[in-house]
Amino acid sequence: MHERPFGRYFEDFEPGDVYKHWPGKTITEYDDHLFCMITMNHHPLHTDAYFAETQTQFGKNVVVGNLVYSLVLGMSVPDVSGLAIANLEVEELKHSKPTFHGDTIYAETKVLDKKESSSKPDRGVVSVETRGFNQRGEEVCYFRRKVMVPKRESATPRQRPYESPE
Repeated sequence: MHERPFGRYFEDFEPGDVYKHWPGKTITEYDDHLFCMITMNHHPLHTDAYFAETQTQFGKNVVVGNLVYSLVLGMSVPDVSGLAIANLEVEELKHSKPTFHGDTIYAETKVLDKKESSSKPDRGVVSVETRGFNQRGEEVCYFRRKVMVPKRESATPRQRPYESPE
């Protein structure tokens, strides 16, 4: 039996390592409009094609930035914060280029630093930067964050609510 890793322990992070997250996600008009409605962002730049065509610099709807950020963050979870005790902070967030309906987003994360906790010896804090790219390789989103993760020896093993048949 093989268990798929989800997240990393403190010891697994090395400054300079880069994780290329997989797979990417094509953002549809439906994805964008649903996210806008769920989050109550009704700006016509995102939801009104006529407005976007006639009254904006892009001439078409732009995907709401928080959706792009959420996707890029989500793509990083299996490699970065899947075992996190806490997401401590987002230090910086930039949207460098617009994303449009039909664009496919990919992401990668670089480990910047890691420090053992000074108050709790069973954990540490990892600093990372994550970048989102469209299908043309253009950076569309960038953020830095700090994540508190457990050390391997103190982590509670994953459990299922049932026994696996062998």
